[in-house]
Amino acid sequence: MAMGRVLIVAGSDSGGGAGIQADLKTVTALGGYAATAITALTAQNTLGVFGIVGVEPAFIAQQMRLVLEDIGADCIKTGMLHNPAVIEAVAATLESSAVGIPLVVDPVMYAKSGDRLLDPAAQDTLIQRLLPRAALITPNVREAEALSGLSIREPDDLATAARQLLERGPAAVLVKGGHLGGETVTDWLVWRDGAEAFTAPRTASRNTHGTGCTLASAIATGLAQGMVLNAAVRRALAYVQEAIRTAPGLGQGCGPLNHGHTVRPW
Repeated sequence: MAMGRVLIVAGSDSGGGAGIQADLKTVTALGGYAATAITALTAQNTLGVFGIVGVEPAFIAQQMRLVLEDIGADCIKTGMLHNPAVIEAVAATLESSAVGIPLVVDPVMYAKSGDRLLDPAAQDTLIQRLLPRAALITPNVREAEALSGLSIREPDDLATAARQLLERGPAAVLVKGGHLGGETVTDWLVWRDGAEAFTAPRTASRNTHGTGCTLASAIATGLAQGMVLNAAVRRALAYVQEAIRTAPGLGQGCGPLNHGHTVRPW
């Protein structure tokens, strides 16, 4: 299997559990090579987000362009793109410098703590500029509701919302069901010609900070390595499930995952 080069365009998490830090750990743990374009700095820990400093859109574009011109990428993953100007800069760079490279869009709108990470004015820009370009989008329940306008109360609603989101232009949609109740978790992957549900027992844990970032980056790594979408999703879900099960239990709030569980000690 090829190493797989993944360019990650996302924000930084000072606590290390989500954002760029989680992305880097995930890609590396799955055998890929990660490069980054940082969109924002956040001051956060397991208890919440306490400050955000945005990066100038032109500098975000420069980071992306320089990586693509030199190192290249087999897949691009976007995370926190907090305002319309940032989304426009990223979309323009993709159009000029990343033609033909698959894009995984994690529409990061809220932190696990509930803190909002996307300017409300940016939602329409995200829908119009990035979703039609995406090979896959990976919204959770709350994000899927916001983007589709539908209410999600049970697993079947996940597939309905995913089909609605396909009308926005992405090639495939994975709506994650972790925020629904129950002893099992169902995620629905829907594409133009089919659909597949992934169901697994729920792991009771407060250590789920960064699961969305981690899953999207794990899928992007699989695509970069040449895996077909279903297989990339299946491996990514298994990776995240084990990372939750073996989480180190750090912090006083919603703790980080064990991203390094694939790395064997000497």
